[in-house]
Amino acid sequence: MEKLNIFIVEDESIVARDIQNSLIKLGYNVVGMANNGKDAIEKISQTIPDLILMDIMIKGDMTGIDVSEKLKQKLKIPVVFLTAYADEGTLAKAKVTEPYGYILKPFKEVDLHSTIEMAYYKYQKDSALQKERDFLYSLVESKEETNKDILFVKANSRLVKVLLKDIYYVEALKDYVIINTQYARYTIHSTMKDIEKKLGNGEFARVHRSFIARLDKIASIDSQNVILENDKKTIPVGGSYREELMQKLNLL
Repeated sequence: MEKLNIFIVEDESIVARDIQNSLIKLGYNVVGMANNGKDAIEKISQTIPDLILMDIMIKGDMTGIDVSEKLKQKLKIPVVFLTAYADEGTLAKAKVTEPYGYILKPFKEVDLHSTIEMAYYKYQKDSALQKERDFLYSLVESKEETNKDILFVKANSRLVKVLLKDIYYVEALKDYVIINTQYARYTIHSTMKDIEKKLGNGEFARVHRSFIARLDKIASIDSQNVILENDKKTIPVGGSYREELMQKLNLL
């Protein structure tokens, strides 16, 4: 595992050196230090560290909270605040910047290590979740009149065009949905409600709380199931969805 690159913002030089030595001893890289807000913003923008240790009370016109707010506007770097002040007012101001942790002075190396590891782990999880959300936003229907029957889904780090006419059914699986065509499956982070909106009501029907089927792919329907053509996939029909399904079918 690669060493994390950490930047220290601390206006007490002795404390800053102690933190630097502790970080190196713990196996981290210290890519820079600053003792005021202006220098911190300039140096952090240049070095782009993996994580910032930010003293809340630093000399100069800006506090560590101010610096964190300005950095947040242009960089996505997790911040852990260092503070000797645990009063509610200070913590309330710090919360607004959404830091990934706090370390109260004085602290031990074990506290420094555990807080950094937990903070960076949470940051990675948040980043992954944001990417999943971006996948959902990339699942878009073209607004062009000629492309209304197209969706784009994220697959193997690429956007793949999927024709609505090729979709057989959609299945819900916890926090994900699986779009099934005859030859491919696409798993995305979404909800059935959102997928219903994107598919539209004309060619698809919600047949169960966990399934949406394309009407022209239905080969037959029995008392409890819908059987799809070609692969003969059988999906259940929920009682509360049966009437709506029947209304959409061209019955004799």
